[in-house]
Amino acid sequence: MAQGSSDINPRGPVRGRRCAGACQNVSRQRKLARVSEMAKSVLGVIPARMESKRLPGKPLRIIAGHPMLAWVYHRARQARAIERIIVATDSEEIRACCSRERIPVRMTSREHRSGTDRLIEVMRSEPAGVYVNIQGDEPLVTGAHLAELLGALAASPDSQVATLKIAMSAGEASDPNITKVVTGARGRALYFSRGKIPCDRDETGAARYYKHLGFYAYTAAALQQFSQLAPSPLEICEQLEQLRFLENGIPIVVAEAREDTIGVDTEDDLRRAEQFLLRTHAQLH
Repeated sequence: MAQGSSDINPRGPVRGRRCAGACQNVSRQRKLARVSEMAKSVLGVIPARMESKRLPGKPLRIIAGHPMLAWVYHRARQARAIERIIVATDSEEIRACCSRERIPVRMTSREHRSGTDRLIEVMRSEPAGVYVNIQGDEPLVTGAHLAELLGALAASPDSQVATLKIAMSAGEASDPNITKVVTGARGRALYFSRGKIPCDRDETGAARYYKHLGFYAYTAAALQQFSQLAPSPLEICEQLEQLRFLENGIPIVVAEAREDTIGVDTEDDLRRAEQFLLRTHAQLH
């Protein structure tokens, strides 16, 4: 017993604690480095087009006295971490609206299939460390949403893409117009779907449902990789471009937002967004 005890190195636990502390310090340093990099160069991009199938011309639809696109731009500017925000469009009507509203705008190709493709074109002439994709049909976006988004990316040094979710009811989850997301134990997306996921097979009521909020933060490297990948089978099936990342093994970290939004896809959405802005006495500037 005595001999066995003498074989144990009493400094072992100390070294273990030192190793654990060193690992934690490295992790903190990596997070701080990511935050520092992001603070230097974060560009917000609002992709906007007129050809929405469900609500044609929606970026210019008037909500509470102003074009929806103007609400998106000015509310997104509340995010202090985003250095600049520009609109990316192929529409002369949208360009003219931006000129009247004094919103920076960049004309892009008509060939793009998605907002991310449009953002990638902007990336090639507007260098930044991180790009934030702010959907042009989210007039209730807040600075807090974008801060939560960038915080999630900064806190996950191994991830190159971040997005948001918020809890929703089982009834809401049945709506195919709302994109749902399920995540794993580490907060990474497992799947996005227009269908009701997860499936509560035995109807126990234990399933939790989350609505996906359409904001993304990407590193430049992630966008470059996305641009080199063909549209994936699940992306085409669901018509959800973020599935291209997942199908190609690129993780997406998902943070839970504190506030919901109203993504405008229908006339009813438009009315609800306007009612909210009027009820809260929202100001454009």
